[in-house]
Amino acid sequence: MLTAVDAAIMVIDAAKGIEPQTRKLFEVCRRRGVPIFTFMNKCDRPTRDPIDLLDELEKVLGIGAFPVNWPLGSGPSFRGVYDRLSHKVYLFERTPGGAFEAPVQVLGLDDPAIRAKLDDDVYQRSRDEIEMLQGAGETFDEQRVLAGEVTPVYFGSAMNNFGVQLLLDGFLAHSAGPGPRNAGDRVVEPDDPNFSGFVFKIQANMDPRHRDRIAFIRIVSGSFTREMSVLHAQSGKRIRLSNAQKLFGQQRETIEEGRAGDVVGIVGHDVLRIGDTLTEDRSIVFDEIPRFTPEVFAYVHNPQPGNSKKFRLGLEQLLQEGVVQLLNIGVGQVKTPLLAAVGPLQFEVFEYRMKSEYRAESRLEPSRYTMARWWRKPGADPEWLPEVPLDATIAFDRDEKGVILFADEWAHKHFLQRNPGVELSPVPWSDAT
Repeated sequence: MLTAVDAAIMVIDAAKGIEPQTRKLFEVCRRRGVPIFTFMNKCDRPTRDPIDLLDELEKVLGIGAFPVNWPLGSGPSFRGVYDRLSHKVYLFERTPGGAFEAPVQVLGLDDPAIRAKLDDDVYQRSRDEIEMLQGAGETFDEQRVLAGEVTPVYFGSAMNNFGVQLLLDGFLAHSAGPGPRNAGDRVVEPDDPNFSGFVFKIQANMDPRHRDRIAFIRIVSGSFTREMSVLHAQSGKRIRLSNAQKLFGQQRETIEEGRAGDVVGIVGHDVLRIGDTLTEDRSIVFDEIPRFTPEVFAYVHNPQPGNSKKFRLGLEQLLQEGVVQLLNIGVGQVKTPLLAAVGPLQFEVFEYRMKSEYRAESRLEPSRYTMARWWRKPGADPEWLPEVPLDATIAFDRDEKGVILFADEWAHKHFLQRNPGVELSPVPWSDAT
């Protein structure tokens, strides 16, 4: 998903701070230079010190943090936020169940009504923190925001719909518009007259009644019109984009046209895969989809052999969507499939969707491997294979690129000692370079 955006919103639980998965997704944004806006959520509950949260952002993620607004209290004493750019206070009032937008009042920080709303301790502490930020914090520099060097930070409570509109208004005012994309040695600008785009997501069963499959395309350049015929760069065939839709939640709407920056959902066309290019210009082929380093591995089994058709269908579809990766262990005709993922949550999603969408049970058996590295040896014969220790094995990814699976760090070091000419990468070499 992050490959399709020109700017992103990072939501952080103000009680927990930055979590491991957030770091991984942030790395994708940083590598691509995507501007990031941060929302510190759940301020109506007990939170960590907001100064500590900013400090963690800067130290852990290596990015400057400018709080656009500042919380007035936290948990039961949370009373709203002070907007540092407009110098206004937005007061928070709880609503039962968070069913409706929380009422807000816009006042100045020195307004006597503010003093009446805040406890003395909350008021004084908030004033001291705001004054400290004015003297020692980051300054708001829109160019640094667009360069991904500083993240604007907003505080609020999404459950109560408080602070969300302030975040969205700031995002629209200060985020980037559609930008250029690399296609090999070429840079494709949004105003290029030729249509081009790439598939960044595939989702099946969004409408269980029809078992449809939608490929989401990010338009990079030119104009889209329904029924247009474009080149599928990977197959060399032309495809008619007839069934095009725009989706928002569960709502669908047929889309007739689109322009650079828009996302179009194309129904059908099983030939489309994540990362594929659709274009009117044969010279354009995008390589936009990053690969994450897998950290957990499991063998997948079908506990119901009589249901093998549904099992294979579900497995194939979820692999196409990128829910998990597939590595094939072994050399020769007989290979053992192994699922790979960044974290265990992906395996949980895999099992749930196999059962709920495809009516197929699956059983995952944890493997002993903890590390995967793509390998290459410059100048070696194409048929040459490295020598692997007992706690490692050779596998191949979906593109038949060689991967070494290691049981632990010791096996990794042992392999390097036995194969001094082999180079290893945590991602496929095509992505590493």
